[in-house]
Amino acid sequence: MKINTEKHVYKFSKSAIVSTTVRSGTTITIETLDAFSNQIVDEHSTFDEIDMSAVNPATGVIYVEEAEVGDTLKVEIHSIELADQGVMAVAPNLGVLGDEVKSFQSKIMKVNDKGVQFNERITLPLRKMVGVIGVAPAGDDVSCGTPGDHGGNMDNTQMTEGATVYFPVATKGALFALGDVHAAMGDGEVCVTGVEIAANVTVKLSVEKRKVEMPWLENEHSVQVIASAQTFEEAIQKGVRAWCSRLETEGGLSFDEAMMLISASGNTEVCHAVNPQKTIRVVIDKDVLRQVGMA
Repeated sequence: MKINTEKHVYKFSKSAIVSTTVRSGTTITIETLDAFSNQIVDEHSTFDEIDMSAVNPATGVIYVEEAEVGDTLKVEIHSIELADQGVMAVAPNLGVLGDEVKSFQSKIMKVNDKGVQFNERITLPLRKMVGVIGVAPAGDDVSCGTPGDHGGNMDNTQMTEGATVYFPVATKGALFALGDVHAAMGDGEVCVTGVEIAANVTVKLSVEKRKVEMPWLENEHSVQVIASAQTFEEAIQKGVRAWCSRLETEGGLSFDEAMMLISASGNTEVCHAVNPQKTIRVVIDKDVLRQVGMA
C-alpha cells in the first residue's frame, strides 16, 4: 500500500480529513515532499517566492482502525528511500545565529548512495532521518513545525531505518502522518534546515493496548524518551521524570535509584534547538536495561 503527496497536511489535528484507513499491522509506503513543499528548485529562488504557510508538510493523515484513546501507536521505520537532490537554506532571523544572517541563501545538493555533495570539496555521509512524525493531539491543532507530546517536528536524528517509535493515541484512529525527511542533519539543526529532501518512507503501523505519555524510540542498541518543552531545562526535566517513572514501575527501582541510574548511564542529547519548542532525548543503553529486567 502507498500514499502519495497529494494527501498532505500542515498541522496535526483531531479534526483532520482522513486520507487513508488501514488496519493495525499494515505496512505502508508514504511519499513525502521536502520541508519547503518542493518550492526551491534552484539556487536562484528567493525568500519572497516561498509560501511560508506551506512548509513542513506531512503526508497523511492515516486512520488506524483499532486505535482508541489511551492506546499506543507503534511505528516501525523499515526504509527511507531518498530523492536524488536535496536543499538547504539560511535566512535572516532564523536559526541560532539568525540575527547575523544578512540575506536568504539556498543551496541545492546532489544526493546518492555515496553521500551528499555539499560542494566541490565536501561530501557528507548520508544520515537519513524523518523530521516530522506523529499523531493528532487531544487539544488544539499543532503546526507540523512544532514538536510536542504527540510527536510532530521533533527532528530526532535517531528517527531512521530500524527505529521503532511509540506515540500516545489521543483521538480515535490515531491520525498518523509524517514528512520533513533529511538526507543529512546534525543534532540541533542550528540553521533551521538539514538537507531537506523528498522521499519514500515505508513504515509498519500497529496498535498496542497500553499507554504512553509522550514519544518513545527504540533501536537495536538503546531506548529513549523524546521530550519537548519551551526550554531545554524543562524538556530535560520532563524526559528524566518520564524515565524515573518507567524505571520505578517496570524495573522495580526506587526513585532515588532511578535518578542515580539515569545520571550514571543515561545520555541527554539535543534533538532540536530552533523550533518553537526545544526537543531532547534521554537515552539508556539496552545492556543496562537488560540488567534492570526491562529489555
